[in-house]
Amino acid sequence: MLSGLVIVLLPLLLGYLVPVRHAGLMALINRGVNASVYVILLLMGVSLAGLDNLGSQLSRMGGQALVLFAVIGACNLAGLWWLSRRLGLTADPSRVVPGAPTSKLAAMAGSLALVGVVVLGVALGLLGRGLDGLHDGAEALAEWVLYALLALIGCQLRNSGMALRQILLNRHGLAIALMLAATSLVGGLIAAPLLDLRASEGLAMAAGFGWYSLSAILVGDALGPALGGVAFFNDLARELLAFVLIPLVIRRHAALAIGYGGATSMDFTLPVIQQHGGVTCVPVAVVSGFILSLLSPPLTLFFLSL
Repeated sequence: MLSGLVIVLLPLLLGYLVPVRHAGLMALINRGVNASVYVILLLMGVSLAGLDNLGSQLSRMGGQALVLFAVIGACNLAGLWWLSRRLGLTADPSRVVPGAPTSKLAAMAGSLALVGVVVLGVALGLLGRGLDGLHDGAEALAEWVLYALLALIGCQLRNSGMALRQILLNRHGLAIALMLAATSLVGGLIAAPLLDLRASEGLAMAAGFGWYSLSAILVGDALGPALGGVAFFNDLARELLAFVLIPLVIRRHAALAIGYGGATSMDFTLPVIQQHGGVTCVPVAVVSGFILSLLSPPLTLFFLSL
């Protein structure tokens, strides 16, 4: 477990040590992160195509992902609703950010495109089934792309404009992140026997906190591509629901709206939080997503090692 943790955290830490002061280079890093996510998901689709009885496996994956998503989501919503009533965090929609997407369909388009990339990968994997080592090679390459992604994300975290001291002192963001993490793990424990998984496996699949590119690779590497696909679709479904949920509840339950997006609240769902919650919600969302992004890799690897 320790060696796996070092392998995953080392690129993240190395990236965090790199200061970037040139706007053009930062834009290139951001594009690299997006490109890496698409490459990982394409390779994951190629790996899935190597499963025996693919049709029945995909059907089973869909059912398992739905159960996992429903149980974890219910726990998240209950915990974050309780927290929203006690934090007193309020949105300020009068101070919105111009240019952020207002259409839920527009905001969800990127997430839906990720599903399309996985489907494309499956199609390519099926076409190349006769090639020796294709699916194993795709899995190995996906791991290396993940390491590059972690280094780039570490660089993003370092250059997000927020010092670690600011993050740790933001009690709202910290409380939201810890509540989301705790309720996700409780949901993973509850879902494990329903999915015929060990408790540690249920916890590992719940510890992605919305970071689908990470959970898909780590879980898939340890438990097989089918369960890696379940982890991916569970975390992607969180993002899709967050796009719908944020505009509906952020004015009355800001902590719930910010927290439900999990690790994506600092990147993919942040524009929607900005648009509908105002600039006062931005630092809270960034802190919450930052903390969950740091917690996810070590927790996932720890539970997979049990």
